[in-house]
Amino acid sequence: MIKLIASDLDGTLLQEGTMDINPEIYDIIHKLKAKGIVFAAVSGREYDSIARVFAPVKDDIYFIAGNGSLIYDIQNDQIMYEKFLNKQKVLEIAGICEENSISYNIYTEETIIAKQLKHNVLYYYKENLKKEEKNKTSITLVEDIIDYIKSSDNNKFLKITICDETKSIFNSVLRKLGTVSDIDILDVSHMSRKTIRQGTEDVDIEYFYTEISIKGADKWTAIEYLINFLNIEKEEVIAIR
Repeated sequence: MIKLIASDLDGTLLQEGTMDINPEIYDIIHKLKAKGIVFAAVSGREYDSIARVFAPVKDDIYFIAGNGSLIYDIQNDQIMYEKFLNKQKVLEIAGICEENSISYNIYTEETIIAKQLKHNVLYYYKENLKKEEKNKTSITLVEDIIDYIKSSDNNKFLKITICDETKSIFNSVLRKLGTVSDIDILDVSHMSRKTIRQGTEDVDIEYFYTEISIKGADKWTAIEYLINFLNIEKEEVIAIR
């Protein structure tokens, strides 16, 4: 008997980068709960973004955010599992990015920290223009990311995304980041392609993209933790990607 369904969001339940979900999903989640089946929303998004998508059923599900960096138990209003990048590690990675003039953004539980509207952040910004205020992805633009992080009281960072249009530059920086200890770098061998609205035209943007998280923070590890917490067997789980 199935006791847990864990589903990815972007490209599965949601159109990539949007907040648009079929309302029937909420009814399905209610029906699953009535049958004793737990639903977990799994995403690379920050917690607040997932919470907005699933607001009508947030008390009935678990959130796995930041590609497995965080599991949130909404019913009891508590973090039950977390694996974050600390400030020192974020500053080390940011320093390499700055030295090599490559675009990067830092994700916290509440916002995306960026220097400019480029790549994935530009896409989120354009999508925000279509949304109600309560559904917008929070973007914090700063002049100097390193100074901003140094002065921040936050010591919990979900992930860092790195983007560039040139493959040789992108791969060169990835090799340098490979010397940093205790991190995982998402292996992405293809370009990210998104469409944004510029004036009256749809414009495609393309760039190489990767994500960096603390070592051991991944979606399946987080799902395994939830499996153990719920005291169920792996055979009783459906994971949807």
